[in-house]
Amino acid sequence: MRSPYAITLDEADRQAPEALARSGRAEHRRVPRARIVLAAADGWSNAGIARELRILEDTVRRWRRRFRHEGLPGLADRPRVGRPRVFPAAVVAEVKAPACEPPTQSDMPLARWSCPEPAREAVARGVCKRVSASTVRRRLAADAIKPWQHRSWIFPRDPYFAVKAARVLDLYSRVREGEPLGENDFVPSADGKPGVRARYRLHVTLAAGAHRPMRVESEYSRGGTPAYFAAYDVRHARVIGRCEPTTGIVPFSRLVDQVMTTEPYAGARRVFWIVDDRASHRNWAATARMNDAFPNAHLVRSPVHASWLNQVEIYFSAVQRKALTPDDFGDLDEATERLMSFQEHYNATAQPFDWTFTRHDLNRLLTRIGRHDRHAPQPPTA
Repeated sequence: MRSPYAITLDEADRQAPEALARSGRAEHRRVPRARIVLAAADGWSNAGIARELRILEDTVRRWRRRFRHEGLPGLADRPRVGRPRVFPAAVVAEVKAPACEPPTQSDMPLARWSCPEPAREAVARGVCKRVSASTVRRRLAADAIKPWQHRSWIFPRDPYFAVKAARVLDLYSRVREGEPLGENDFVPSADGKPGVRARYRLHVTLAAGAHRPMRVESEYSRGGTPAYFAAYDVRHARVIGRCEPTTGIVPFSRLVDQVMTTEPYAGARRVFWIVDDRASHRNWAATARMNDAFPNAHLVRSPVHASWLNQVEIYFSAVQRKALTPDDFGDLDEATERLMSFQEHYNATAQPFDWTFTRHDLNRLLTRIGRHDRHAPQPPTA
């Protein structure tokens, strides 16, 4: 049967439906509707259009009829029937307003908002007679407002923060004082991981089973806390480490001795040790100790509160996640054996970290942080 809604398009009338049918940015639902119109104008039957576009024949009839009566605007959706809005836009904005300011401005003894409190605050301010916490949650989610979240940060107070950090970043880029490092120059990143707990669970750990993860007893007895010292070669992804009973100058010096008496570091031209501001290698005395023992060793300290610049911390994160969590060790020797075995396993498979943070990124970060405190001096750029 021929459709009673015949469609005829001249060259000018076809431009708009063809553009819509080929559009990659139009609403997806409108694209097949435009194709229905074009196929109908070419003389296709409703059944043929339905087979070609793999849609229902009733759908073809609907959009063919609408285009015949209303033209191109008829391909848009009708206004949907639904419950009218309870709150106008102005009321919605006032309901969300308390969540955009600290609770202390509303005389609330809270550190952060949760959804019930802004709902009660809106009622108390007379914005509306009643609003539920779920409604407030939906309104806040629509604008990605999450007043219950917070992030911690620390302002760099070291007046030489940029200079010290840039020195570390240059070494990661194989540059020292504007000169490229040679093949016989090495850059180990070193630090200690104190407080590795050798805990013995009171009940044996249950292995994972069908539809059940591993189960680890919450109660435990203490077997000691060894300290793990490691030096990570940032270019060759090689770790040299050792376990000590405690932290301090002497244990760290033993790590330096272990590394610097091992090739290729023993015969290297220069070895730049990147360390943080820990007490065992903090001041000029630590630099003097290292230079006196090994003339080719140079201590490069990162700024205070900048352990994130030390690549060995990335390795320590892998140690914690893959070797120490969850921890269930019979004694101190077992924990030490686990650490050294993981170190050997890591050296067999590791690749250098893809470090992309540069001097330019450092300057942008310090500039952005400096805007948080208008009265504080701006941190110098690298």
